[in-house]
Amino acid sequence: MFAVAHGYCLFLQKHTMTDRKNSPMDDALHPAGAQPEVAEGATATAAEEQPEPTAVDAELAALRAKVAELTDHALRAQAEVQNVRRRADDEIAKARKFALESFAGSLLAVVDSLEAALAVENASTDQLREGTVATHSQLMSALGKNGITEINPAPGSKFDPAQEHAISTVPDSGYDAGAIVAVLQKGYLIAERVLRPALVTVAASP
Repeated sequence: MFAVAHGYCLFLQKHTMTDRKNSPMDDALHPAGAQPEVAEGATATAAEEQPEPTAVDAELAALRAKVAELTDHALRAQAEVQNVRRRADDEIAKARKFALESFAGSLLAVVDSLEAALAVENASTDQLREGTVATHSQLMSALGKNGITEINPAPGSKFDPAQEHAISTVPDSGYDAGAIVAVLQKGYLIAERVLRPALVTVAASP
């Protein structure tokens, strides 16, 4: 009898614990899949832990903006330099082209005179000489218009090695040593630059 009563008590205790574990009140308070609520104090603490922007961050942002601005200016300046260089190259190419065109055009009159002289049959010596002098004058005028001038030093003048080339010395020339005795071939300058030096003889030392 005592054993039966004791077993009945254990049975009631077991079912009472099961009912408490799966009671409707617990299901209402904690539904399946629901996330546990976070206390308002925890949210406020997390917000407070986020670092506030400092003066260093502001200065760093300003420096980055300045670097970006300077980089943009540098790229624009580089592009402008390239454009200026390209325009300068174009201008130089055009100047050379037109300079050659001008020089070639000035020589056409010389060509016309030579062709006219060749068309004359049985020309006399005087006619040939007169035509040659006229053609030479036209040629020198064309050279002068294009900045080409003669190097033709006078006898007795001082020898200039920058514009003249001495091919021999002449003893007892009557000139001071190193002075020009004669010009064997004229030289020419183009825009004050030696195109061809003059070939000369100079007086030898006594």
